[in-house]
Amino acid sequence: MVTGPEETIAFRMVLRPGQADEYRRRHDALPAELAALLRDAGVRDYSIHLDPETHHLFAVLKRPADHRMDALPGHEVMRRWWAMMADIMETNPDASPVVTPLEPMFRMA
Repeated sequence: MVTGPEETIAFRMVLRPGQADEYRRRHDALPAELAALLRDAGVRDYSIHLDPETHHLFAVLKRPADHRMDALPGHEVMRRWWAMMADIMETNPDASPVVTPLEPMFRMA
């Protein structure tokens, strides 16, 4: 089990135009095995938001300092999810989404 102080990270992905409904549909049916894999890696309070004008997806999640997210690309469950999503998102050659880390600028707690 991952534990420890939490950090918040944010990143941007890009959805192909006209795919917002499909993106939402696929996430509404998120496989339980994928949700369990993410939780086991330490992912908590994960949300994704769409800017419909730019098709940018903004993701924010919390994770402990000892998270295991770096191991996710090696899991078959993660690779299957990426392959399923590759037709509606900008992706890398391995089908993982193109991810741009976002720099924290302000937080009001």
